[in-house]
Amino acid sequence: MPGNGKYSYPPSLIPAGDLTHILYAFANVRADSGEVFLSDKWADEEIHYPGDSWDDKGLFGNFKAIYMLKKQHRHLKLLLSIGGWTYSPSFHPVVVSPVFRSKFVESSVKLLEDYGLDGLDIDYEYPQNYEQAQGYVHLLRELRHALDEHQLKKGIDYRFLLTVATPCGPQNYEKLHVAEMDRYLDFWNLMAYDYAGSWDHVSGHQANIRGGPMSGIEAVKFYHTKGVPRHKLILGIPLYGRSFMNTDGPGKPFSGVGPGSWEKGIYDYRALPLPGSYTFRNDEMVASWSYDYDKKEMITFDSEEVGKWKGEWIKREGLGGSMFWELSGDKGTERKDMESGPGKDPQPGQSLVKVVKHAMGPLDSTHNWLRYENSKFENLRNGME
Repeated sequence: MPGNGKYSYPPSLIPAGDLTHILYAFANVRADSGEVFLSDKWADEEIHYPGDSWDDKGLFGNFKAIYMLKKQHRHLKLLLSIGGWTYSPSFHPVVVSPVFRSKFVESSVKLLEDYGLDGLDIDYEYPQNYEQAQGYVHLLRELRHALDEHQLKKGIDYRFLLTVATPCGPQNYEKLHVAEMDRYLDFWNLMAYDYAGSWDHVSGHQANIRGGPMSGIEAVKFYHTKGVPRHKLILGIPLYGRSFMNTDGPGKPFSGVGPGSWEKGIYDYRALPLPGSYTFRNDEMVASWSYDYDKKEMITFDSEEVGKWKGEWIKREGLGGSMFWELSGDKGTERKDMESGPGKDPQPGQSLVKVVKHAMGPLDSTHNWLRYENSKFENLRNGME
């Protein structure tokens, strides 16, 4: 769920029929204690959406709205993503401390019960050395044990999920203790994007399947050879594009980045391709980009065609599915009161989530969990009846 404050994407816009899991991002962690906590309590539990009564007390906000979605779509599961790029530095002292890890585990399982979650997603970007990588394994083992204990205490036959968001760059994934981590995980969300960007010397593709210094196929190969079954590998797909200015195209020098939709250099997929630009593709790499000959701006993004190819590739390779960062960037939903202007105006096209889903085939229909009798919120304890 987006939290940059520049625009809203209420849960009512979530295409529940096209998804199996929502990774609600991001919760933070205190570096001096290990406590996991919500980073935007107003959005998470307080904001009132249409139909909510101001006379009632209890859980509101996005978590109530998503719980109601879960009741309507029993296949839809909610996981709390902890960390992300911004909050990840706080993980470094936590994972190497048994005391801090214990607080992390205790507080995150409490959040699961209090807010109606189906699991936890750990997004630690990234362990820097052996000690942190081994601490990460310990944290996952302790989380898995605590989730299983929580299930037993509730007296239910339901497995609360534990997943990770994981890198696709060799400098980061080679530090991970993959085989040890996999014992405790239900699936791995491969962050198969940001292979190229403003930090580079030449323009490039940010989410290609083959070729280039980084690729989806090499990341999948790495995790699989380390022992992760293919069905536990989820391929990340970007719902945004990255800009390179003053360039002649892929592999060429560039100078600066475009203004973007909400931050410099990054455009929502919903605004692409920009008016006046042309779209190209590289079949071998499974990559696409747009180019404006007047502005000399290249934007690397996944077109509908590339989305279809990726969905077919996921199915052919026996992977577990796709993951998207993040839903507010997609096409296919009308956005009221959306800020307009260059780089923000919606362009024609289908939802990329829907395109990939159709190419992959039927979704998992396993039921979510709805009973949280120990939640601190009375309305959630009562199932929002």
